[in-house]
Amino acid sequence: MTDLSKYRNIGIFAHVDAGKTTTTERILKLTGKIHRVGEVHDGASTMDFMDQEAERGITIQSAATTCFWKDHRFNVIDTPGHVDFTVEVYRSLKVLDGGVGVFCGSGGVEPQSETNWRYANESEVARIIFVNKLDRMGADFLRVVGQIKKVLGANPLVMTLPIGREDEFVGVVDVLTRQAFVWDDSGLPENFEIKEIPEDMVDLVEEYREMMVETAVEQDDDLMESYMEGTEPSIEELKRCIRKGTINLSFFPTFCGSAFKNKGMQLVLDGVVDYLPCPTEVEPQPLTDEEGTATGEVATVSVTEPFRALAFKIMDDRFGALTFIRIYSGKLEKGMTIMNSFTGKTERIGRMVEMHADDRNEIDKAQAGDIIAIVGMKNVQTGHTLCDPKHPCTLEPMVFPVPVISIAVTPKDKGASEKLGVALGKMVAEDPSFLVETDQETGDTILKGMGELHLDIKVDILKRTHGVELTVGAPQVAYRETITQAIEDSYTHKKQSGGSGQFGKIDYKIIPGEQGSGFKFTSKVVGGNVPKEFWPAVEKGFNFMMDIGPLAGFPVLDVEVELLDGAYHAVDSSAIAFEIAAKGAFRQSMPKAKPQLLEPIMKVDVFTPDDHVGDVIGDLNRRRGMIKDQEAGLTGVRVKSDVPLAEMFGYIGQLRTMTSGRGQFSMEFSHYAPCPNNVAEVVIAETKAKDAAAKK
Repeated sequence: MTDLSKYRNIGIFAHVDAGKTTTTERILKLTGKIHRVGEVHDGASTMDFMDQEAERGITIQSAATTCFWKDHRFNVIDTPGHVDFTVEVYRSLKVLDGGVGVFCGSGGVEPQSETNWRYANESEVARIIFVNKLDRMGADFLRVVGQIKKVLGANPLVMTLPIGREDEFVGVVDVLTRQAFVWDDSGLPENFEIKEIPEDMVDLVEEYREMMVETAVEQDDDLMESYMEGTEPSIEELKRCIRKGTINLSFFPTFCGSAFKNKGMQLVLDGVVDYLPCPTEVEPQPLTDEEGTATGEVATVSVTEPFRALAFKIMDDRFGALTFIRIYSGKLEKGMTIMNSFTGKTERIGRMVEMHADDRNEIDKAQAGDIIAIVGMKNVQTGHTLCDPKHPCTLEPMVFPVPVISIAVTPKDKGASEKLGVALGKMVAEDPSFLVETDQETGDTILKGMGELHLDIKVDILKRTHGVELTVGAPQVAYRETITQAIEDSYTHKKQSGGSGQFGKIDYKIIPGEQGSGFKFTSKVVGGNVPKEFWPAVEKGFNFMMDIGPLAGFPVLDVEVELLDGAYHAVDSSAIAFEIAAKGAFRQSMPKAKPQLLEPIMKVDVFTPDDHVGDVIGDLNRRRGMIKDQEAGLTGVRVKSDVPLAEMFGYIGQLRTMTSGRGQFSMEFSHYAPCPNNVAEVVIAETKAKDAAAKK
């Protein structure tokens, strides 16, 4: 078993195409995990093992591996860079202790870089930075460092400086040790020499070293005092201070190099060892009760504590169902019985494996700090806590974004419906941001996801992996409804036809809620006109109807209901009678409360060459977009805007046409906003016509 201080659970995060997976491949080569490097552009990378990943040259799901560097154990997760797969980044951050943020030396801070950085900030994950692709035309390390400060609001601490620019990039200077690492042209990572700093770089290195020392000693009052008195800190003292500042997020050690050319990677690995935390150096995971409320207790990271682990990913492959877990405390051995605190059921552990992309290594035991997979677990979902049955507990659950786009699908072969159902069940278990519903009117299967690419790949997986070809409908927007005016009303449900009847009368108020507040219910009944045991039934009835809005049947957001008074009958009143009364009250009063259609607004980030900025902005305005910001870069302009999702279908094709194939964009859900009346009228009419046609 590895000493916990030698563990590094890290993720690698970046924008699409910053060289993240290539960086991971080089880490695996340098640590001896693989002997031949696979290239992303050849579709042969180790960590991108799905067919769709190999073909598209992007990472779609987070892949895990374990390797060793200087007697330290690295559990490495390579995550997607495309915004449609951000859920993979989110759940990886939940179980990691540190990260490596990879930035392109020419592209700099790109849209998904910001999203990943924001998620990592929210998760309080310590990071080092690697500015990659410095051999590329237009690469500028210090410009990217400046962007990281300005755009991300981060404090990069420069640890290495590049020797040479673009195709003359040959190595890096270690600012801490004042050593130059120069590689030859063989492309082999081990073929380097340690030399004196080039003469024309001495002043620059000393400038950045002074900044490094001044920043580092702020972490130690005694060291700062002696430094102010003229005593130079030792390298070990500086490393200790840099480690402390990295872990408390004061700054981010920043390295440079070229993963593809195998230059500078060893220093990045040393940075992981020297500056990123081990499992005992991060805030322990909070424990919660069954409702998800924090109890004040934590899962202390220790081998001697009871077993506690979080299931953070489910994957179904040719060997069966795999449950990926991060063990926070205790030990897990083959044959042990553990409990799922969500279901209350116990399971005996059969096979446990360490993962290397889609390969696996059978193991008999694991301990706190490990990230492993268990084979063949039943009824476990992402976010479930696994624990010692004698010491039940619940770890803080995961929260995932809600899908904003949907498509209707039907199997081309009508006999494949059962096969489709089984396949979708597995896919939903694997991806919490992917939902499946059945349209009750048409019988169509509805797939819901985070974007067009997300759903395209799901359809492709169904075809290739599960052998189900689909007819796919046009993408649909996830509209919502709300109300804009409070209404006070009364409703009576009365049914008497001999024998015991049903009776329930409620006086109530329906009020517009604050944005994001969801559904809230309170009772202000004084006395016994509506007995307390019937209040939950009233709440249940109203809450049930929130799924069916008054305008076009879209789910309703942000409504408060106050139960004011009512009446009951000693014989005929029951919970079901009051639930039916609440449903009738909703149908009666919601149309009076000035309902409003809401549409999803997307945060759209577009990169365009300078000469096409006017075209791009004009097009976004025609799509009802609101321009939020423009930022000039070395090779073009970033335009930030808020645009309704309904206007963004097929945008990539239009952008490529406008920019001669050079434009790029990313898009993520921002918020719901009121639909303009002319748009709302069309949406409501089309939805009602579709529903009417389905009923014929």
